[in-house]
Amino acid sequence: MLIAGFPARAWGTNCYVVAPAAGEECVIIDPGHQAAQGVEETLRKHRLKPVAVVLTHGHIDHVASVVPVCGAHDVPAWIHPADRYMMSDPEKALGRSIGMPLMGELTVGEPDAVHELTDGAELKLAGMDFSVAHAPGHTKGSVTFRTPETSEIPSVFFSGDLLFAGSIGRTDLPGGDMAEMLESLTRVVLPLDNSTVVLSGHGPQTTIGQERATNPYLRQVASGLGSDPQAPRRGM
Repeated sequence: MLIAGFPARAWGTNCYVVAPAAGEECVIIDPGHQAAQGVEETLRKHRLKPVAVVLTHGHIDHVASVVPVCGAHDVPAWIHPADRYMMSDPEKALGRSIGMPLMGELTVGEPDAVHELTDGAELKLAGMDFSVAHAPGHTKGSVTFRTPETSEIPSVFFSGDLLFAGSIGRTDLPGGDMAEMLESLTRVVLPLDNSTVVLSGHGPQTTIGQERATNPYLRQVASGLGSDPQAPRRGM
């Protein structure tokens, strides 16, 4: 499997381009603010053809380039219905007043085709399988994507802003909820194998085993106490 990731500008949101191999079809995950150029460079470098954009949640730092990327390649976007409104109304999602500037001029709105994600869905895109898990807490419509483990490569978990290396997503923006976040960590993350590779919305790559051993939030839910350890959280 080919996974090419890069941090988009401004918020440093990780955008991922995923394909079975170079020269094949691919899926784009979370094209954020000013990510379109990086996407095009990645596609040219690896000779890839997009078939879809899939979104872990609706915050503008993850979806700002959805319209230009989908439009350039005539592909649909996939998002959970609870976060779909954020593509057209990013200020509301961030608790900002109408009319307040948001990183200058942004192309907001929906691409021509939008499909809605559901918990437990199995997406078959570009010859690859992605398991979808609804994981609210950072937003009401946050989801994760996971590829299956094979004899050659471990499972890859695209966690969005649910889980980071050493931290989790913030819950203080509209739609955030700490109790839901902890429940999502318990239900979605804890059952994963330690070998699972975690590619998150911000920051470096990690593994479930590393986070199980060192992440204060994952350690807390694993202990069964479920309270907030008050360690720093990340994301928009």
